[in-house]
Amino acid sequence: MAEKQAVQGKLFGSKEIVALSCAWCHEVYHNKESCFNQSKIGEICTLGNYAPIIVPPSWIVKLPSKGNFKSSIRVNNKNNASNANKKMKNTNKRNKQQQQKEERKEHRAFIVKPIPSTEVIPVIVFINPKSGGNQGVKLLGKFQQLLNPRQVFDLTQGGPKMGLELFRKAPNLRVLACGGDGTVGWVLSILDQLNPPIVPVPAVGVLPLGTGNDLARALGWGGGYTDEPIGKILREIGMSQCVLMDRWRLRVTPNEDVADDQVDKSKDNVPLNVINNYFSFGVDAHIALEFHEAREAHPEKFNSRLRNKMYYGQMGGKDLILRQYRNLSQWVTLECDGTDYTAKLKDAGCHAVLFLNIPSYGGGTHPWNDSFGQTKAAIDDGLMEVVGLTTYQLPMLQAGMHGTCICQCRTARIVTNRTIPMQVDGEACRVKPSIIEMELLNKAVMLAKRKQGRADVQVNPLEKLQLIILRLSMDQYERYHYDKDMLRKVANKLGRIEIESQCDLEQVRNMLNAKFEESIAYPRVSQDWCFIDCCTAEHYFRIDRAQEHLHYICDIAVDELYILDHEAATMPQTPDQERSFAAYSQRQTQNDRRNIEHGERSGSTDDDELEMGFRSIKVQKWKSREDRLFSFNEEVFGYGFSSVLEQTSDAVLLAAQSGDLLMLRALHEQGYSLQSANKKGQTALHFACKYNHKDIVKYIILRASRRLINMADKERGQTALHVAAEHGRRDISVMLVAAGANIEARDLSGNTPMMTAFNKEFYEVATYLELGNNDINTPDKNQQHTQYILIVDKLELYDDNRKNNNNNNNNNSNKQNK
Repeated sequence: MAEKQAVQGKLFGSKEIVALSCAWCHEVYHNKESCFNQSKIGEICTLGNYAPIIVPPSWIVKLPSKGNFKSSIRVNNKNNASNANKKMKNTNKRNKQQQQKEERKEHRAFIVKPIPSTEVIPVIVFINPKSGGNQGVKLLGKFQQLLNPRQVFDLTQGGPKMGLELFRKAPNLRVLACGGDGTVGWVLSILDQLNPPIVPVPAVGVLPLGTGNDLARALGWGGGYTDEPIGKILREIGMSQCVLMDRWRLRVTPNEDVADDQVDKSKDNVPLNVINNYFSFGVDAHIALEFHEAREAHPEKFNSRLRNKMYYGQMGGKDLILRQYRNLSQWVTLECDGTDYTAKLKDAGCHAVLFLNIPSYGGGTHPWNDSFGQTKAAIDDGLMEVVGLTTYQLPMLQAGMHGTCICQCRTARIVTNRTIPMQVDGEACRVKPSIIEMELLNKAVMLAKRKQGRADVQVNPLEKLQLIILRLSMDQYERYHYDKDMLRKVANKLGRIEIESQCDLEQVRNMLNAKFEESIAYPRVSQDWCFIDCCTAEHYFRIDRAQEHLHYICDIAVDELYILDHEAATMPQTPDQERSFAAYSQRQTQNDRRNIEHGERSGSTDDDELEMGFRSIKVQKWKSREDRLFSFNEEVFGYGFSSVLEQTSDAVLLAAQSGDLLMLRALHEQGYSLQSANKKGQTALHFACKYNHKDIVKYIILRASRRLINMADKERGQTALHVAAEHGRRDISVMLVAAGANIEARDLSGNTPMMTAFNKEFYEVATYLELGNNDINTPDKNQQHTQYILIVDKLELYDDNRKNNNNNNNNNSNKQNK
């Protein structure tokens, strides 16, 4: 059984009668051994009659208080941790106050970890205590008693956003809005604002409180709550059916051709930009606005429904005599689906124009006549019913009469030339001369009372999760487990996976291990890895391997799945740490240079192999440096390419700019992309060409795709060949052309690399590029190209000898001066 609570009472002053009641299923037992014993406590509670809509207590996970969590991180790297803490402190000082405010708001006492199931249809309840007098306050306690208190929310305590965020992962989620039409519109607007949105979108039901409640009437829930048993309402919500409802967008722009005649009282926009029920302008909006202004000025005079209706009747009778809006057709221009209906408004003498999305208006009246029009009015037909009303017709609507039916339309355009009262779903204001455009926004899923003959909308089933797999090393996890953004930056992307949300972590582990074993793609993942929970709390936490069967994949991942690889090497992210890679031993340095010179490389992956398909890679035979660098065989350029989806880093650009080949190679072997670029779009190859680092250029060419070689920057549109030509790098130009650089590529100024070299007066490079443009791509001219390469090597040797001679001469002259 679930938790027990003692219920005590007295009967006519007799001795006390004590019973035990379950807090969840509300079953009551006598406090006697024959009726209730200790074995009952160990039984599993059925949650009672409302089990399908109750959020099970096992879904609620309590979070530790702020700064009070226990970390499982080993304290074995104090220096790195202290350095990271110092940097984090310097960063946090800038916006410390703002972060503290956000933390207070975002900190949650609990989270919801649902168990995927088609049998449970949880309903979260939003109650507006201000609606219907004291009805909202009473219902709040009743719902908390019958349901899980964690699924009942008071809208005055932060609105509906927090509740929707908490239950966004709950399967088959439904929402019950207890209040007026404004409360329902509030919930629907928050659903629109959620990013990412809840998929599938939860259906919204209505429990009407207060007066009006036209949306609740249209959905079959009646015009108000009349002290019905809450249990009956919950059963009807559980058996309700899903229907679609059109929602319309209003765009208001000022009419600059007309000057405003009421600057102080008018506004630039309507109160709401989304229509759920209706939109109107004219005498009815004027009466609603007068009522709201009078109630705000004297709230003590509007404390009963009868008095409110009497005021509406008084204002309607007053306007019946004054006829203030008899010239409404002269103040507006109405176009529906491109057809002008202004003349029809004038012929009908309309004092108000009403756009209906639902059949009910003004507390249960039906202005639209179903016998008019080609199709019967419905809330999901994508059509808005346009009705004209006169001052005489307004009170007659209460007697069952209809207004003047204008048309049914999908779009509308209204142009006003003076300030006119307007209302959207009962919210009224005066709007300046404007141009108002109306179009369909979306279709909301609503809960309607089950009715025979009405089709039930099929809500989308649980979709598969599309997750990006990110790997973290232990060093990265220990340093940045408190900083989600930093962990996302330093993590190494392994690929993607599509998986059912009902899978537990044991099943996911088996799937991932199978994928890892099938692939020989770089980087490798050791067997000693574990999952990381990035959703439960404000920090990341490791999942114990022995408890993986207790967690579902949807509990720990949203769009990204993090795994912690204990054997993975870690690349530092800060420039100071990146420079430490230059501290290799002299022997390692010589070996690295020898490997680079002979064209050795580490394993790499193709673009498509980063996806979790993991196709096998065919290993090519070893080729000489000349064959690999200057051959025009596509197999050569397809060998050993680095993926464009590797982790990017500014350190790659720093190594290329400074000519540090050891750092560049170390970064690339750890999975950092050679396509890393700065804000101007300049890659490592651009910097290597600019600063004449030929060994860097050779390394990048051997391991990068032709797409990188021909990649242009954003500022000037120059490729690496443009940069080499601009700075007169003749030998680098030879290597780039041989590797497949586009000689005819043009920058933003329209110049090719040859033209760029000519403009900078590097005529030798320009001559070579002109020669390459004419002859280099011809197979029988490869010998000429090879001869040019030999000339370049001789020129390099000559330059080195000349530099040595100059150095010797300088030394001799210095000795003579001394």
